[in-house]
Amino acid sequence: MSNTVQKSPQAWEPLTPRGVAVFARASLGRLLLVQLMVALLAGGVVVWFLDQAWFPVVRSAIQQLPATGEISGEHLDWPGDTRIQLAANHFLGFAVDLNHSGQLGREAHLQIEFGREDLRVYGLLGYQPVAYPPGWRFALNRPELGPSWGAWEPFILAGAAAGTVVGLMLTWTLLATLYCLPVWFITLFENRDLNLRQSWRLAGAALMPGALFLTVAIICYGLNLVDLIRLGGLASLHFLIGWAYLFISPLFLPKVSAATLKPNPFVPPKDAGEPTTNKK
Repeated sequence: MSNTVQKSPQAWEPLTPRGVAVFARASLGRLLLVQLMVALLAGGVVVWFLDQAWFPVVRSAIQQLPATGEISGEHLDWPGDTRIQLAANHFLGFAVDLNHSGQLGREAHLQIEFGREDLRVYGLLGYQPVAYPPGWRFALNRPELGPSWGAWEPFILAGAAAGTVVGLMLTWTLLATLYCLPVWFITLFENRDLNLRQSWRLAGAALMPGALFLTVAIICYGLNLVDLIRLGGLASLHFLIGWAYLFISPLFLPKVSAATLKPNPFVPPKDAGEPTTNKK
């Protein structure tokens, strides 16, 4: 006669509701490790997008700048043409239009246009003016800005990666704290044995599928497989994915067996005998 011990599955895969449910009984270290792996993947995709889609435009725009020019005293001192498209692609564009005449094409999803008194950030919903800060000097010329950008570009990429990773980890921690109570109530009504701490871990794991979905959406946007409007729709959908996993994954936990339920002290056991009566 051999005794077999059923081992609980390892918590590594946050792609299916069953895989997410396993994290409820995993250690906190395992959850944080897998979350860190997902966050690092997202940070890598952000760096890839910036390096492939945005930064080449920045470098090209700097090469088109004149030898002199700067923003100082809340004013742009520009020696060249009053209207010029510096560089642009499908994602990002830079232009100078001192009077914001609107005669330059704006095919990029995000257009930065420098004017005489302010700059304007154009997007699908219009534009947002940004006044030049008083007492601020910014070199808008090729000899100064070129070397500065070359020195700062690696640090900007590293900062974007670190900001993505830290931001995701903090956001998941906060949302898991908010979502653990709904998870605990679901497991309570569905007769699943799960305490509040385990509900917090399951809620933290349920947020990863949506983040992975959005990461893939950013890759598709960077490869021109989806446009900016569809990317916004996919970004909204990733919230729904997280909520769906939050409510579905607890149903994949094993139910509490009747043998482990505590008996009600106010209900007599069914197999108890009839009380004896004294007969005269």
